[in-house]
Amino acid sequence: MPSAAPTVPDPVVLDLLAVLPADRVLLDPDAMARYEHDEAEWAEYGRALAVVRPETTAEVAAVVGVCARHRRPLVPRGAGTGLSGGANAVDGCVLLSTERMNDILEINSAERLAVVQPGVVNDELRRSAAKEGLWYPPDPASAPWSTIGGNVATNAGGLCCVKYGVTRDYVLALEVVTASGEVVRVGRRTAKGVAGYDLTGLLVGSEGTLAVITEITVRLRPQRSTEPRTVVGFFDTLAAAGDAVARVIARGLNPSALELIDRECLRAVNEWRKAGLPETSAALLLAQTDLPEPAAEQEAAAIHEEFVAAGASEAMASTDPVEAEALFDARRLAYPALEQRGMAMLTEDVCLPRGKVAEMLARIEAIGVAHEVQIASVAHAGDGNLHPLMLTPHGDDAARRRAQAAFDDIIAAAIELGGTVTGEHGVGLLKRDGMRRELGPQALALQRAIKQALDPDGILNPGKVVG
Repeated sequence: MPSAAPTVPDPVVLDLLAVLPADRVLLDPDAMARYEHDEAEWAEYGRALAVVRPETTAEVAAVVGVCARHRRPLVPRGAGTGLSGGANAVDGCVLLSTERMNDILEINSAERLAVVQPGVVNDELRRSAAKEGLWYPPDPASAPWSTIGGNVATNAGGLCCVKYGVTRDYVLALEVVTASGEVVRVGRRTAKGVAGYDLTGLLVGSEGTLAVITEITVRLRPQRSTEPRTVVGFFDTLAAAGDAVARVIARGLNPSALELIDRECLRAVNEWRKAGLPETSAALLLAQTDLPEPAAEQEAAAIHEEFVAAGASEAMASTDPVEAEALFDARRLAYPALEQRGMAMLTEDVCLPRGKVAEMLARIEAIGVAHEVQIASVAHAGDGNLHPLMLTPHGDDAARRRAQAAFDDIIAAAIELGGTVTGEHGVGLLKRDGMRRELGPQALALQRAIKQALDPDGILNPGKVVG
């Protein structure tokens, strides 16, 4: 029998091996598998041709240059903690992981800024800044694992964003590699600047579809000097908790955090961590004020009053930092705790005007009942960002279809109430249809024109956001 013809390596692989050290390139399918999708439930993904793990901007530029010459798709990826499919592979793509670009290059106390590579983990930046008496406020629940590059790509928020803003509010400058392989710096290190269009703001939240981020300059704040006061409210309905949120905001109060956890999430944390959290109420609201005394005491008292006025079955203020941290840990642990149940979990990320939170929470409950879907909820309630989590048994196709129908109905309800389909997780794959409904044809045409101008061959994270 004639011998089989030798396998000819893909020319893209040959070029990647020519421009990168061999240890930067993964070709084994088993080794590549964990890079090919993020945490988005049921979001489609393909098989990558190769995974590259560059360590420098020059290596990123070389990889992009190879993909540009061959018109091969390139999908940038951070830690893979995303929940919208934004980092998912497409067939035959080169997956570019920033995991080895994890250096904090500068922390400048005088200018209150930091310069980092995209693979730096959020909590690591926060710890390093704290050593200099500084603070990086954006704090997504995934902060112990998610990277600054991924946070920038999705414009991540977090528990503190109700008062201190989201990632975009802290990004001063970016170094990026364009679709043609050119290294470009945009933005500034100064406190103010309006020279030209805001390309930095454009790239924040673009999910790797316009350029590959290789360096980030972020604004820092002075470290908070006082222990926050915490106010806890227990509510018999989610709608009552939503009413409390509206009352707090309408009164002109400005808590540093205002978070919601429903009964199902509290149960999951208790099951996983034996936390002893109360499960008798439908929802728990956690508020904090970080004002200096005596203003903190006054704001905490006012928040307490609004919780009671909204019908809280119980409300209390605390200055015990250990007790407060335990409650906020429960909020951060809700998602991984639910994962421990071994169920499929489809995650929403709608954001509403804060006066509509109560109505939206009631609609979410009704949607769950209508589709016979179990929905657990957490929320950055203070800025109207709701995270309903649809829970279904693995392998149950009928339950999956019902969950996806509930997902679509929640998006439709959010748009109807004047909200947006994604507050911080990004569009990725799961929110494309919702984004089209939200924006309309004229705004979508502008979005596609920007994509065409910056990535004319469509090689950067194709199929995501605008498609």
